[in-house]
Order: sequence, then structure tokens, then C-alpha cells
Amino acid sequence: MLRSLTHLALGDLPHAASAFGRAWSEAPETGSDVRVFLDEGAPMSRLLEHVAAGGAGQGAGTVAREAARGLLDRLHRGNTSGDGSGLVSPLSSRERDVLRLLDSELTGPEIARELFITVNTLRTHTKHIFAKLGVSTRARAVRRSREDDLLGDRQR
Repeated sequence: MLRSLTHLALGDLPHAASAFGRAWSEAPETGSDVRVFLDEGAPMSRLLEHVAAGGAGQGAGTVAREAARGLLDRLHRGNTSGDGSGLVSPLSSRERDVLRLLDSELTGPEIARELFITVNTLRTHTKHIFAKLGVSTRARAVRRSREDDLLGDRQR
């Protein structure tokens, strides 16, 4: 994947497309392969547009073109996890439990006691939640979860 971005930066689109095709064919089929590509941002998006349009000539095959189209579709929908949430990676059930309690008056140690986990484990869950939601504070995490109805309990 990095090789494809290097070729792209050098203006060598055929080799960039070919390297993308190889990277895609070697990616593990776990669902996390999507994030590896889409986390590269605008440069990867440009390459995906090029490959999906068939502008790669012999550089990328049909599988690469279809992969690029699928990745672009997810990128344009803002969904890189495949679960419809718009998150890069879906929240685990435990992270959802933590997020529900973050939306309360409980302190961190109180949340940890409520969930029968250590404060350090709570911090780890919280860091993962913040990263997945793209936020840096408890208030923003709660706001984002309400805006996107991530807990399935929209209150209107």
C-alpha cells in the first residue's frame, strides 16, 4: 500500500495502480483491510478514483478496480467499518457499555466499579472509544453518540 502511495507521489500512476492491486490481493480478508487503505486519506482517495475509473491501463486488474470502487463507496458514505455506523471501526459491546456510563454523572472510578473493571481498563476502553469516534473529550464522545444514535436509544 505504501509503495502505491510512493508511486502516486512520484506521478507514476500505472505503477501506483499496480502496487495498489498487489496490496489489495495480499490484504487479509478480515474487514480490517479496509481501514489500512482508507486511513491514508486524500492521496489514497485520489489513487482509488484513478483505479476505479479504469485509468490505470494495464496497471491494475478488474479485481483492483472493483476493490477501489468498493472502498470509494465506503469512503463517500463515511463508513469504513462496514456496519453502517460511519465509524472507522465498530464499538465493541463493552465499549458501548462504557459509552452509556460516560453519559452519566458517574466519575471514572465509579464507572469502573459499576462495570467491575479497573480504572486502567476503563481508560483503555475510553481511549479506544475516543479514537473510533474521532473525539478527544468525554463530552464530545457523548454528543457524537447522541448525534449518530450509536447506542440505539435515541431520545427525542
